[in-house]
Amino acid sequence: MKFYNCMLLLSLVLCVSAQNWFTDAGSFIRDAYRGAGDMWRAYRDMREANYKNSDKYFHARGNYDAAQRGPGGKWAAKVISDAREGWQSDVSGRGAEDTRQDQEANAWGRSGGDPNRYRPEGLPSKY
Repeated sequence: MKFYNCMLLLSLVLCVSAQNWFTDAGSFIRDAYRGAGDMWRAYRDMREANYKNSDKYFHARGNYDAAQRGPGGKWAAKVISDAREGWQSDVSGRGAEDTRQDQEANAWGRSGGDPNRYRPEGLPSKY
């Protein structure tokens, strides 16, 4: 009887301390959704600013903001960045070097690096 009581108590402790996969999945999806919004905001700001040599800054900023959301945001940033760069290298004709530099800025932002590393001088403080 003591064995069963101990097993029951141990099971309760483990169940209470175990992570809830359903909650974790919901958090991942929420973070991914919000991270995609961060990527969109950076893209919209880049288009609005229309500032010479600011492309890498907005890449880094969008990835940074999305990754700060958590694993879902980081995942969304990687998927969106890779898809955009894949499309851009095939369609836009900007070349492999531009794609490599964009991906470097993307990775820098996703890893928590300060996006201001890529900020061009004179870009309005609004961005």
